[in-house]
Amino acid sequence: MDPNSECMDKKKSVTQSMLLCCKLYISESRNREALEPIERAAKLDPETVIINKFQDRDYNRVNYTLVSYVIHDSTGCPIYSPLHQTVVAMVAAAYDAINLEQHSGAHPRLGVVDDILIHPLARASLDEASWLAKKVAADIGNRFQVPVYLYAAAHPMGKALDTIRRELGYYRPNFRGIQWAGWAQPEQVPVKPDEGPEVVSRARGVVMIGAHKWVAMYNIPIMSTDLSAARRIAQRVSARGGGLPTVQTLGLFHGEDSTEIACILLEPNQIGADRVQNHVETLASQESLDVEKGYFTDLSPEMIIERYMKLISSSS
Repeated sequence: MDPNSECMDKKKSVTQSMLLCCKLYISESRNREALEPIERAAKLDPETVIINKFQDRDYNRVNYTLVSYVIHDSTGCPIYSPLHQTVVAMVAAAYDAINLEQHSGAHPRLGVVDDILIHPLARASLDEASWLAKKVAADIGNRFQVPVYLYAAAHPMGKALDTIRRELGYYRPNFRGIQWAGWAQPEQVPVKPDEGPEVVSRARGVVMIGAHKWVAMYNIPIMSTDLSAARRIAQRVSARGGGLPTVQTLGLFHGEDSTEIACILLEPNQIGADRVQNHVETLASQESLDVEKGYFTDLSPEMIIERYMKLISSSS
């Protein structure tokens, strides 16, 4: 058999089975000129595929979903994924194009690149997702001199994202009680980062990087500008407030005539969107508030894999 053909067959098998997904959250959605170089960087390596882009003008936030394969050495240890350099290139472009001091939005954030979350897909494992998260974290911390906080499976003790965020003041709006503007925290971070310096660049902020099995983001619009009511509902829905297990929520201002319950479903196969939707509707009716049908901000894992396979097949 031709060795080159054998190599190509092996690579094709890998690209179809050992997949990693990166959700990259960047604090910008209103400035098209700022997003263009970030998206160009995402396309530099054809073996990384942009599966989805979700942006919200009110939140002034964009989420890119990227997928590629992971390769192992002869002992089974992960050694390479095209996602590594693609994500770092996008981060570099984001830091060049966006200044956190000039950013404001209705969604909390602590950095220009606010969150990078790696999921295993298909036959990939959480260990492989954690490997990639830590590789990206080391590069970002060292190259860009940005404090980096690891979470979930990428953290040595499995520290949760919301725990770190609370320690850093993520959930406290600093502008009119409804928005986040500039860098509002001390320049000396109160919690030692896993990578990078302990002093913050006010233009870049900090970044969270984690590895986790699939997490779903589901937002539910409330037809009211009463933010205090939205926050009460959000608290009663969340596990932290005694509501639904494995559900995290935020009540946020969203546009001129509505608020929104932004939900993180940590176990979407156990506590799914329908159950969260029904619970929010019940609580909102007690406040005499109307609720619209919620929406996911990303595709399902199955849809992501299907779209990835179509895109790599059409480009080969």
